[in-house]
Amino acid sequence: METPLRVTYKNLGPQYKESIEEEIGALSGKMEKFSPSILSCRVVVGMPHKRRHDGNLFRTTVTLNVPGRRIVVSRDRSLRRTYENIYVAVRHAFDDAVRQLEEYSLRQSRQVKAHDLLPRGVVTKLFREEGYGFIEGFGGREIYFHRNSVLDGFEKLREGSPVRFEEEEGEKGPQASTVKILRKTATMHRRH
Repeated sequence: METPLRVTYKNLGPQYKESIEEEIGALSGKMEKFSPSILSCRVVVGMPHKRRHDGNLFRTTVTLNVPGRRIVVSRDRSLRRTYENIYVAVRHAFDDAVRQLEEYSLRQSRQVKAHDLLPRGVVTKLFREEGYGFIEGFGGREIYFHRNSVLDGFEKLREGSPVRFEEEEGEKGPQASTVKILRKTATMHRRH
């Protein structure tokens, strides 16, 4: 990465530092292809609390300085066990940073409207009777949604439906707070 990179470790033993350092370097290098205008990148990886019974919990914060803006992404471990893995916490923080960099770049080029900046995904699982499903988002992440979050009506959704969604952190991990079905034929033109 040509951009200045500063990595800080908090409450981590040497075994974590050595194993994650290469991963952080690789992920930060990939960010430059999304936005070459990154002025600096600061990554803080830490273990805020040590818990004997539930395992270690990791926190990753990525701070990017770009012209006219500071992008800060913080990823705490969710309640799912997979987030107790330091690599997952770091990758998800970088995924979020890349998504925000893409939005920043698009706004800079003034090519999109604000509502087009919402994340997009595809419905991969539907549990109709229970009233919920899952969306595969950026980087293959799985995001939960409830029937009440679907603006166009839960009954209109099918597996494979393209959607746009707003994401928030729920009790058990990422969840979509608003889901909008994208129309595949929205840009068709009629012939006369």
